[in-house]
This record gives sequence, C-alpha cells and structure tokens, in this order.
Amino acid sequence: MDALALFCTGALLAGGLYWFVCVLGPAEQKGKRAVDLSGGSISAEKVRDNYKQYWSFFRRPKEIETAEKVPDFVDTFYNLVTDIYEWGWGQSFHFSPFISGKSHREATRLHEEMAVDLIDVKPGDRIVDVGCGVGGPMRAIAAHSRAKVVGITINEYQVNRARLHNKKAGLDSLCEVVRGNFLEMPFPDNSFDGAYSIEATCHAPKLEDVYAEVFRVIKPGSLFVSYEWVTTDKYRDDNPEHVEVIQGIERGDALPGLRSYSDIAETAKKVGFEVVKEKDLAKPPALPWWTRLKMGRIAYWRNHILVTVLAAIGIAPKGTVDVHDMLFKTADYLTRGGDSGIFSPMHMILLRKPMVSPSES
Repeated sequence: MDALALFCTGALLAGGLYWFVCVLGPAEQKGKRAVDLSGGSISAEKVRDNYKQYWSFFRRPKEIETAEKVPDFVDTFYNLVTDIYEWGWGQSFHFSPFISGKSHREATRLHEEMAVDLIDVKPGDRIVDVGCGVGGPMRAIAAHSRAKVVGITINEYQVNRARLHNKKAGLDSLCEVVRGNFLEMPFPDNSFDGAYSIEATCHAPKLEDVYAEVFRVIKPGSLFVSYEWVTTDKYRDDNPEHVEVIQGIERGDALPGLRSYSDIAETAKKVGFEVVKEKDLAKPPALPWWTRLKMGRIAYWRNHILVTVLAAIGIAPKGTVDVHDMLFKTADYLTRGGDSGIFSPMHMILLRKPMVSPSES
C-alpha cells in the first residue's frame, strides 16, 4: 500500500510538472521549446559576456546615438532575446490592443492585417517589412494580402528563424528575408509597391534616417505605414517617475531614445512624405494593450523557474537567466507606461511618397 501510494504521488507530481511547464506554459505552442533556448548567433559560453556588453552600451550613451554603433547594439540585443521572445510571447514581437472576445493571437493578427490594409496593396505587389524580426507579421500579412513581402532584419539568427517559419507555413514563395541595416537597405530606388514597419523603427538613432531609406526604396505614389513607440502628451520630463519609466523601457528594449509623438509627422515631412493619417491606436476606445503583460506575471515566474533550472543543469546558457530577468523588469516599466498613459507602442502614421519628388517639383 505504501509503495502504491508513493507511486501515485510521484505520478501526480510528474503529471503536474508536465502540465505546469508544457501545457500551461508557452513552449510547445510557439515553435520554440524551453530546452532549445539559446543566445541566437552567440555561442552558449559567451551569452553572459554579451549580456554585460549590452549593458555597457548604456555607460557610453553617446555611442548608441550614432548610426555606426546601432547595428552592434541592436544585433547583440536580439541575439540575447529572440529565443525568449519567441518562446514566451510568440513569433510577432509587438503589442496590439486588447479585443474583447478575441485571443491574444487573434488580436495580434488583426493588428498586423490592418497595417497592410492601410497601404492598399494588391495580390502580387512587392512590399517591404522594415525590421521583420522572425517574420510573424510578414506571414500574417502575406497570407492576408497575397502580396510578396521582403523583410529586412539586422540579426542573422532572426533571418534563419524567419526562413524556417516561412517554409513551415508554406509561405516561402511569398516571403523573403534578408539580413541588412534598415538605415542602409540593400534595395534599388523605387523598387517596392509599399512598406510597413511594426514597432521597429524605434531602434533607429534618428527616425529621419530610416524614413529617408523607406522613401528611397518605395515607388512614387506608394504608401508606408509605421507603428511607432512614442512618449505621449501626458509625459513630463520634469517628473522623476515618468523619466524612470521611459528610461527603463529604453534600456530593456535596446532603444537609443524614445521620441515624442509630436515629432513623428514633422520628421516624415522633412524627408518628403505626405502625411495621410496619424492616430495613436492605444487611445480609447481601444482597450489596454498592456493587459497581456499584467496577465503574464504568473507565466513569468513559472518560466523563470524553468530557465533557472535549465541554466543550472547546463541546458540553457548561463546568461539566459539574466536576460529573462531583464525582460521581466522591462515588462513592468512597459505596464507602468501604459497605465499612466505616458507611453504608446502603436502611434500609427500613414505616409505617401508623392508622384513627383520635392526636388523635381
């Protein structure tokens, strides 16, 4: 009887652990398992050193304000976080408004489809995804619009992950991924029928530089939509709590510096765009985009325990625990930014490249 009770207890604990980690957890659902967490293109033994290198950039803030240093800064960040993002969040590295009655996945897809609907492309058109990550939005947009999407990311590991996912989804004929710097895109002038960027241009030291590149590569008359990370009209730079929240977001998300919402349209006009529409998609009646972060606190602790165990037994790189902890702290800053209304990750701006460029008129 004692042996039977011991066996049943052990079976119950094993089943509970499996449910806690694999069923309740995200690992088996998002295409990246916890036991496969890595440092991207960084070898396992160098993950912790690269984590320290990432933070060293903030001790030399002037370096992350220059176009020359940004590729290394952002590439290091995405080597560190890509697997954790994909495992714990999904293949779309962005936020979306909460939609009552819809799952997070459905809300994310609708947010992505809206972007391509705004730029009014047709099946067979060729468009560019400026900062594509592992291609979650690209695949949703290609499937929805049947346009051919070319994504660009600075991170080689993300290129490989995106190509793998594209093939698995049966969308590799519509989705192409290239490694490159969106400040110097390897595409000819006037070569795309439209463009979009979903929460990616925030990594540029100067928004003007990336907007100028998008302007160069899309055809006259084409549209470009971007979801921008911004400080809102509620932000006060003389409020210490506001400053702490915004700096926490910047440091935990590899941002040279968040921009004010009021700067976006002027920057676009400066490089030659016409502003078609501008709207903060986070404002009411939209439901809070940070709801998912609040709901994910229990999942974080579950995942953090798992990452700690995997690192301790040598399956996950040692620095993975540090990176996961950094992302949790950043999630708190993002939540505080959303709750207070001083930050938005979805300030939408829709732009058109004139049929005649300003220099020719």
